Amino acid sequence: MPVERALGPVMVDVAGLALDAHERELLAHPLVGGVILFARNYAAPAQLEALTAAIHALRDPPLLIAVDHEGGRVQRFVEGFTRLPPMRALGRLYDREPALASNLAGAIGVVLAAELRARGVDFSFAPVLDIDFGASSVIGDRAFHATAAGVTALARGLVAGLARMGMGAVGKHFPGHGYVRADSHLEVPVDERDLATIMANDLVPYQALVGHGLAGVMPAHVVYPRVDAQPAGFSRVWLADILRGRLGFDGIVFSDDLSMEGASVAGGIVERGRAALDAGCDMVLVCNARAAAERLLDGIGPRALDPGRAARMRTGAGSPADHRAAAAQVQEAIGAGLIA
Repeated sequence: MPVERALGPVMVDVAGLALDAHERELLAHPLVGGVILFARNYAAPAQLEALTAAIHALRDPPLLIAVDHEGGRVQRFVEGFTRLPPMRALGRLYDREPALASNLAGAIGVVLAAELRARGVDFSFAPVLDIDFGASSVIGDRAFHATAAGVTALARGLVAGLARMGMGAVGKHFPGHGYVRADSHLEVPVDERDLATIMANDLVPYQALVGHGLAGVMPAHVVYPRVDAQPAGFSRVWLADILRGRLGFDGIVFSDDLSMEGASVAGGIVERGRAALDAGCDMVLVCNARAAAERLLDGIGPRALDPGRAARMRTGAGSPADHRAAAAQVQEAIGAGLIA
């Protein structure tokens, strides 16, 4: 029988294609609230479905299961799934035929959500809402467009498609990772722009989507020193004052991976977790670092994830007919070279 517990605020990973005994014990920890999957956790659709069913069966309410499944170079599950183009392909089409591009963004959202939900994955960390200023290679073609208007229009379509299939959207990397060259996986990026400039550009998609399907937000491990000395994911200015206060966001704030170098300014893993949660994150991620995840669970103290916010990440299931129609539309567009 599942263990009756509230969900905790820590998302961890698992090693392989099925759970081992130690992982079952780890996922039963009261401070665990979710699992993030990677390509190593996938061999075939049926295997993925068995893995997610086993994870969900451990707890009541079930743990949240997430993946980075954006399309292009960030798509963890390929064989047996529709191969989605990078979101920049939609941006190129948007420059020629904006209405068609927005419509296809919605179809991609339907396909992405339907295929993941059918195999037991609750949500993807998508869409990327960063604007491509031509500086960041780690963002690059993951961004929809080089303008706030283009990102907003296409993201609105994708988010609506996800919602049709019962999946909450997670916008990233708040307030914006597209202006800096440094990769926050490897170093601590610094963005010297002022708040007014960021509000007028990077925050436009967030302003448009808050209250219109955005169930989660992931802040960047980027420092904006003219706004706050702390990286956005450790900053009450960014998370409490701006995201919650000015923008009125009331969904889940997920930290980016606390194992990344961009998080190192906060100290060791326990200090990073506490700093992120104290700043306003609801759930913190620790990826590819099992010993660090266990230290975090032992050290952060009692906390819980808001159940109402968690529920928005999985809101039901959409129509199989909608999925079939959207999949045909996407495949036709790819075959015609519209979004290759």
